[in-house]
Amino acid sequence: MATYDQTTALLAVDVQNDFADPGGSLYVRGGEGIVPGINDEIAEALAARAMVVYTQDWHPPSTPHFEKDGGIWPVHCVWETWGAELHPALRVDGTVLRKGVGGEDGYSAFTVRDPESGAESATLLENMLRASRIERLVIMGLATDYCVKETALDAAERGFHATVVPDAIRAVDLQPGDGERAVDAMRRAGTDLE
Repeated sequence: MATYDQTTALLAVDVQNDFADPGGSLYVRGGEGIVPGINDEIAEALAARAMVVYTQDWHPPSTPHFEKDGGIWPVHCVWETWGAELHPALRVDGTVLRKGVGGEDGYSAFTVRDPESGAESATLLENMLRASRIERLVIMGLATDYCVKETALDAAERGFHATVVPDAIRAVDLQPGDGERAVDAMRRAGTDLE
């Protein structure tokens, strides 16, 4: 269990039906199994009056992010669909930050990237954290080798101390070992993995 205070924010990354339910279009094996542990962390964070933020992929029906439109991913987390909803067992008590709403790649909670030009733009997250004087992030969710990793790397780049809770993440492993490589990359960037 991580430690929390008012300078800490818990980020629950993309714990959505398309990723965390076996019936989801981009199911991450074991994704549903991390929800109880995340809920325990959320309870601890709220008891310590820490900020809790949930990220949510929120894509339009067509985007170059999707395989059918030239990208690499099956259609997933299309706005206003069951797949885009946060997992029903997840305790939701905080701000929900949607990313990819304009069809961008939304791997990091901090930035989105145009899938054609590669141009990056900021989400609202960093401003929210700075306004609340947050210094430390506790990150968990899906998936280790994409959104969790990119969020942790961006957090480090922006000067936030990041902790990732290993029992509360799962990897896609598009290529075998992607999850382990992501963990190594986060460690090299200074992320704590408890």
